[in-house]
Amino acid sequence: MLTEKKKEFIEFMMNSDVLRFGDFVTKSGRNTPYFVNTGNFRTGRQIATLGKFYAALIKESCSDNFDCMFGPAYKGIPLAASAAAALYNEYGIDKPYFFNRKEEKDHGEGGSLVGYKPQDGDKVIIIEDVITAGTAVRETMPILTNAAKVEVKDMFISVNRCEVGQNPQKTTIMEIMEDFGINVHAIITVRDIYEYLKQDGSYGDILPKMEDYMNRYCVF
Repeated sequence: MLTEKKKEFIEFMMNSDVLRFGDFVTKSGRNTPYFVNTGNFRTGRQIATLGKFYAALIKESCSDNFDCMFGPAYKGIPLAASAAAALYNEYGIDKPYFFNRKEEKDHGEGGSLVGYKPQDGDKVIIIEDVITAGTAVRETMPILTNAAKVEVKDMFISVNRCEVGQNPQKTTIMEIMEDFGINVHAIITVRDIYEYLKQDGSYGDILPKMEDYMNRYCVF
């Protein structure tokens, strides 16, 4: 259901040039009529606003029932930081966050993780932007499990593209749940975007392309 809060987030992404429409190719190689690039968030106001959306979803989904937040390099780093700040400012929930380096550091404190050092038994939540093929999740889990005996039950993203994964009958998010036991929570879904465009009435050229893409690649 397209709520006012979801409409607000869609408009926020569009105004920030993060949600765009046209002809794009996803990481999985699929041609898509819409694209989400959180790397286009570039101002203090934008990242603070984004953090509030993530914090609201985290609070609603698991309150403070976790120990730390992980943002995978690179796009997950500012997302985790902004979400951590917003959780504290909006709800008084003060949780540590950490992220990884793409290349392990061999001097100074060394290692590949920056920020909080996860401990055995920690409940970790992952903060990401968008899941398409699930490659980033499969790369992230070994980083976390090699750092400590942590538990990862929840992941938070901006957009659920609802796309099929390796199994054509299941979405990537369904596969992530089966493979890793992770519940993926999204601020909005591709269906929310489609409903927004439909209600707006000025995207007649995009709607057929969205419908075709959803029919070909999405599972609801």
